[in-house]
Amino acid sequence: MSVLLERKIDCHNHVFDPENFPYQPDRYHPTGHEISPAKYFLQVLDAYRVSHALVVGPNSGYGEDDNQALLDAIERSNGRLKGMAVVSKNVTDETLQLFKQSGIVGVTFNVAFYGKEHFGHASSLMSRLHEHGLLAQIQLQGDQILSFVDILKSTPAQVVIDHCGRPELEQGLDSAAFQALLSLGQQAQHAIKLSGMAKFSKQGFPFDDTKPYVDALFAAFGEDRVLWGSDWPFLLAPQRMDYGTLLMLAETRSKCA
Repeated sequence: MSVLLERKIDCHNHVFDPENFPYQPDRYHPTGHEISPAKYFLQVLDAYRVSHALVVGPNSGYGEDDNQALLDAIERSNGRLKGMAVVSKNVTDETLQLFKQSGIVGVTFNVAFYGKEHFGHASSLMSRLHEHGLLAQIQLQGDQILSFVDILKSTPAQVVIDHCGRPELEQGLDSAAFQALLSLGQQAQHAIKLSGMAKFSKQGFPFDDTKPYVDALFAAFGEDRVLWGSDWPFLLAPQRMDYGTLLMLAETRSKCA
């Protein structure tokens, strides 16, 4: 059966709704086709027969502790959407528990966006997330993994690694950073999103230069711990991106793995 007809879950996407939830100042403000309110996203899911989705709180537009658009999307979805919140180091246990009751399943750590120094609290917050039954989702790029691999191996929390770990392809498969990323596949509670190839590929679609890395990650984590995400609505995409072509690419890659 074609992937377009099968039941699917999209594990990485965003909503941007500045009309109802104004953007914060001093950050990138999505505009034009990047504006993506929850009502339209649910229609996109219908069009591609995607049954459920995990909506990730963005650092563009909104940012830390501004999760209102995300919570609104979850509320209006009748259980179809869950969310990953963006929080500061000062988030309280009460807030985390309220998030969980509202359909939030975890918290994002966007090291690629904020830099590693911003997350000196990562270990303690991940432990707190574990206590609340919440996931820790982390986005890194290149060598940043080397500063976090020990934390990720020692945390009791379930960890989801974003966008294939965004490896630096010119460093090669044998680089210390990519080998550290592969080693996380030995952690039974860790998973990785095979998504966001446009963020680290040096080529256009279908991102052929990423295939050896995706294959290696699939082998290291195993099919039960790899997730697919569209990254819709393709914020700051370096080229045209389409939901359907990404689904077909995922189908092709899974058959070859």
